[in-house]
Amino acid sequence: MTPTVLRRTIFLIGILVVWEAAYRIIGWESWKFPSLFQTVESFYTGFAHGQLLEAILNSLRRLLIAFAISISIGLLLGLMFSRSKVIDDTLGFVVIALQTVPSIAWLPFAIIWFGFNDKSVIFITALGATWTMAIATRTGIKNISPIYIRAAQTLGTGTGWRMFTQVLVPGAFPHLMTGIRVAWAFAWRALVAGELIANGAGLGQLLQDGRGLGDTALMLNVVIIIAVLGTISDHFCFKKLEDKLLIRYGLETHTK
Repeated sequence: MTPTVLRRTIFLIGILVVWEAAYRIIGWESWKFPSLFQTVESFYTGFAHGQLLEAILNSLRRLLIAFAISISIGLLLGLMFSRSKVIDDTLGFVVIALQTVPSIAWLPFAIIWFGFNDKSVIFITALGATWTMAIATRTGIKNISPIYIRAAQTLGTGTGWRMFTQVLVPGAFPHLMTGIRVAWAFAWRALVAGELIANGAGLGQLLQDGRGLGDTALMLNVVIIIAVLGTISDHFCFKKLEDKLLIRYGLETHTK
């Protein structure tokens, strides 16, 4: 066990001890906030009956579909903004304005257009990440020195696909990874909010069910699951991908 993992483990154990001690000392009522043991019992019951697992799978399915859509559209928009001043001054201005609007504000429109179904939730989840990805892509490409682009063109990359894959993507990569990480977080927020209101069978709906039943242990379970899934995906997916691509593009040296 590495020192970092050891410190984090000790810290988490301390939080759990303080949590249970505070519950017993302050005398919280379970319908206001659950104890550690009530939360663990709710976890066990939820997974044993398949309730939590089904909700996780449903939410992840919607999230991955929406995230793939948002990354694709965001990359395309960002590339357009960075390569065309006219598009950047017009459509880019609109995108910046739209980024300030919470994606959940579009849910009433989504329900009218698509109904109370997965399409509505996927729509607002994709909106929650698309604008962030577009702006991150634009910023990353804009920050590439023109000298590098001219040098690449002199060496024969042209202005098409080779320029995009060999120069623009590596040069903008730090901003792209930041955009992907932030977009992932925004997508999670939009997803849970959409499932809360649009009644999509998922983690958001479990939060709603827990509120209706006064089951704070179930509600806390959902919060913990979202936090754990977010941490795992960032550390084992995005962080690993970032490290590999930094080495691949020569932006970082490989160290044992």
